[in-house]
Amino acid sequence: MYDICSIAAENSNANLLIERFGNYLDKHYTDLHRAHRHSFYHLVLFTKGEGTHTIDFQQFDVQPFQIYFMVPGQVHSWHFEGAVDGYLVHFNESFISSFVQPGHYLERFSFFNGIAGDGVRQVPVKEQPETVRLMEALLKEKETGSTQSPDMIKLLLLQLFIHVERATNSGRLATAPPQKTLLLRNFQQLIDQHYRELRLPKEYAALLFVTPNHLNALCRELLGKTAGELIRERLILEAKRLLTNAAMNITGIAYELKFEDNSYFNRVFKKETGVTPDAFRKQFLQPQKNNGQ
Repeated sequence: MYDICSIAAENSNANLLIERFGNYLDKHYTDLHRAHRHSFYHLVLFTKGEGTHTIDFQQFDVQPFQIYFMVPGQVHSWHFEGAVDGYLVHFNESFISSFVQPGHYLERFSFFNGIAGDGVRQVPVKEQPETVRLMEALLKEKETGSTQSPDMIKLLLLQLFIHVERATNSGRLATAPPQKTLLLRNFQQLIDQHYRELRLPKEYAALLFVTPNHLNALCRELLGKTAGELIRERLILEAKRLLTNAAMNITGIAYELKFEDNSYFNRVFKKETGVTPDAFRKQFLQPQKNNGQ
């Protein structure tokens, strides 16, 4: 797990890092090969290069004018081919929340929902010049270092988020009534808070003051999945994240996730993934050892 200071110790602002991606890679590429987490929000816009980016065990092919948005806690790693460049921004939640009310403002953007596929966007050709302009403005403002720069950077970041959301968001969620998307977002937030203790849709429905049938129908309509599937997916995702930490044994992970015992954890994990926790860990860690990472 990295925080902003551990990645850029020379950075005077512990809440923010803005840099050209090529420069960033020159300093950190060896570390970025390894699967790791961040304690901060992380976004990268590629303007040049090829390779792959793995986020929460889903692999994406890197291509120009692809932009990645990641929330704290997601596991990811990079593997590049040839020269790569673009822009990188790291910021802590407090950097934005101190400026914008109400709280959890970033969760309004579909690419900050913590789902790997939703956080990867391809910027349309006609929107690329404006996206680059905003990134260059962020770099320039960071270098200016005036007393007004932090607020100007926050404004530019919000403008970037709105610009990308409008340019790339499509599908059922984009056209759904606001009250439905709000209910779904609240359900997803509750899952993030309680997936260790609450495993049944009816428990979340009670917290949301709706019926289990209504909650299930909403999830099917907007995401094509049941409420129970969303809960199980979040639980298994966290199990996978913990299994990437070789220092934690599987019994400890089962305890962390509040399973009754190790054997029950093994059965649930294998049912959802097709492999045991131990086999998943070996599959994940072995390629890194083979690559000398």
